[in-house]
Amino acid sequence: MSRVLVTGGAGFLGSHLCERLLRDGHDVLCVDNFFTGSKRNVAQLLNHPYFELMRHDVTFPLYVEVDRIYNLACPASPVHYQHDPVQTTKTSVHGAINMLGLAKRVKARILQASTSEVYGDPEIHPQTEGYWGKVNPIGIRSCYDEGKRCAETLFFDYHRQHRLDIKVVRIFNTYGPHMHPNDGRVVSNFIVQALRGEDITLYGDGSQTRSFCYVDDLIEAMVRMMDTDATLTGPVNIGNPREFTIRELAEKVIALVGGRSRLIYQPLPADDPRQRQPDISLARERLGWEPKIGLDDGLQRTIAYFRQLLEA
Repeated sequence: MSRVLVTGGAGFLGSHLCERLLRDGHDVLCVDNFFTGSKRNVAQLLNHPYFELMRHDVTFPLYVEVDRIYNLACPASPVHYQHDPVQTTKTSVHGAINMLGLAKRVKARILQASTSEVYGDPEIHPQTEGYWGKVNPIGIRSCYDEGKRCAETLFFDYHRQHRLDIKVVRIFNTYGPHMHPNDGRVVSNFIVQALRGEDITLYGDGSQTRSFCYVDDLIEAMVRMMDTDATLTGPVNIGNPREFTIRELAEKVIALVGGRSRLIYQPLPADDPRQRQPDISLARERLGWEPKIGLDDGLQRTIAYFRQLLEA
């Protein structure tokens, strides 16, 4: 049994990760400041004998004794990270510094949940880990994009300077139960609008592409990455390489919900990438991983979650 710290553990990804780690027999400390995370996401875990929930903001130091750290703390949707962009940058940068300092003190292995946003509006397609990205450093998305890029820099500098045992994964679009219904992400937006019988809003002409990975597949990859030997530091892309247009996604959601929502169009937000698709060759080779859950199956599970949430 390992003592595992999950920052952002009451969030969308963090709550699924806590469940998985408990199933694997670990002792889990879930840390969250509940800015975007929710106690509802981990309510079913509170009576578990090896689960502990702590309210804490990672921009302040944390003194605990753990063997492994998953650093997931950061608002990850534009609606949330643009609400307080300065705090978003602090969460990525100060949070990384504090968690790396903790890992150094207790000699823990630490994994950084980075993002495909480090690639910006990419000039190569699909994106490989060797691509340095095309990111606007002063735009409205920069608090998140550049914050995550700086966090990666800190992780590799701690690795080189202090020989810290690090892992870095770059997460592409992920969806599933426990998503916030008002987080502004495309999957949750479309599902909630369709379930409410509202028109579905597409930004731009709907031809921009994304690759959607179901949360269970993503968590499997993160756990496998944490369990690899120390020679694999990353970064490693994690996501579903199958590409869909935003319009295709909207049409799938309408068909699965069975509603009569129409598609309406709004201007494309600033710095919104036109294409996003991971090259997961490295994950296939080193982790023996690739996603198994198709979009239709994953959407049905996610729609069932939101249907129950909205009815409640």
